[in-house]
Amino acid sequence: MKIVFMGTSSYAVPSLTAIFENFGVIGVVTQPDKPAHRGQKLTPPPVKVMAMHLNVPVYQPEKKSQIEELLLRLKPDCVVVVAYGKILTRSILEIPRYGCINLHASLLPKYRGPAPIQRCLMSGENLTGNTVILMDEGMDTGDILSAESLKIEEDDDYVSLAEKLSVRGAKLLIDTLKKWFEGEITPTAQMHEQATYAPPIMREEYRICWKAPAQSVKDRIRALYPDCYAFLEGGERIKILKVKVCQEKGEPGEVIHRKKLQVACGEGCVEVLELINPKGKKVSGEDFMRGYNPKNLI
Repeated sequence: MKIVFMGTSSYAVPSLTAIFENFGVIGVVTQPDKPAHRGQKLTPPPVKVMAMHLNVPVYQPEKKSQIEELLLRLKPDCVVVVAYGKILTRSILEIPRYGCINLHASLLPKYRGPAPIQRCLMSGENLTGNTVILMDEGMDTGDILSAESLKIEEDDDYVSLAEKLSVRGAKLLIDTLKKWFEGEITPTAQMHEQATYAPPIMREEYRICWKAPAQSVKDRIRALYPDCYAFLEGGERIKILKVKVCQEKGEPGEVIHRKKLQVACGEGCVEVLELINPKGKKVSGEDFMRGYNPKNLI
């Protein structure tokens, strides 16, 4: 079986490894290297790093026409797509005889789009999962081949939940592909009228809005871990990593406890358990209050 793997983010890495071990991979298609970190140095995507480790040829086309030309040359039996980052055209989808198979990190048709894990956590869901679909031209609209649910734990954040989903998704993908290649699966149409969407995270969403209810603030911090932030009154920025919901009241953004970092929200308050202080050090809320004495977070 000749398989081309298309993926970019770390979520896709366990799937690439599993397919390589179970079927073999004739090529990996991933996004071009991009500037990252403070030095803005060109950095390869995680899938490229793993593909090079596995000695699999890597291709980084910038245009969809280049993807089509590549696949016509490689002639794969199946293309597996996991967190690649682009919608494929009909002409690409029709190349492999077993189609283009996609693993998506939600229980479709819920949370179609590029940020299903973050949006699921932001919405306060307690259940998520993975879905394997036969791709069509829409955004995560293809027929379902298999799905598996996963309970979201109270202490899950984006990093922990993404890791769980990526590992379990890889196993689901392998089991599904084996049955698909043997003709044991009949695709099932999605219930499109029940669809919800997971649009990209916008830059302004990382800043905490203290006017929101406390539970909503907590869900956002979990969903966007470890990048949610707020400002001290003097303009210094801190990153909020972990909070718990409390019942105390005050004006939104007001620090209402002198020893614990409890911050009032639109409804209730949150106690900040872990944060990164202005010096870049990870500390507890209580340790932070020993060194700083903010009256409000902005």
